[in-house]
Amino acid sequence: MSIFSIATSGLSAASLRVSVAASNIANISTTGPLPASGGSSTSAGAGSSGIGPTFPAAYVPLRVDQVSQSSGSTPGGSVATVSAVSPSYIAQSDPSAPFANEDGLVAAPNVDLAGEFVELVTAKYSFIANAKVIQAYAETTESLLDITT
Repeated sequence: MSIFSIATSGLSAASLRVSVAASNIANISTTGPLPASGGSSTSAGAGSSGIGPTFPAAYVPLRVDQVSQSSGSTPGGSVATVSAVSPSYIAQSDPSAPFANEDGLVAAPNVDLAGEFVELVTAKYSFIANAKVIQAYAETTESLLDITT
């Protein structure tokens, strides 16, 4: 694998990190009803008809897993994949929410705001480092091809 391919795989991973962190930060307040634990589902505010309103689930936060691409015929670079954070929610008190359970709890995304900012800073410096590798590669290639004089 060429230096250029390795650096661009790093740029791609950094870009994915920024996208995922931004999504997690933007949806940190997107709560939903707690999943039913006993198989019976009751909705707060349900009418006497037995059919209550349905509410969207809480946002499921994501994470980026980046691993070295060390196998195959041309090893090098990295591969970044997105997966869901587990557990995806934490119980949070919000008795005013229309979907709060009888204890006033809702499902809130399991997002660590400080951790998301660390991901953004990591992505920033990873992007800078990989861009510098591409710049150095281009300058070296240019000077190798410039055989005049």
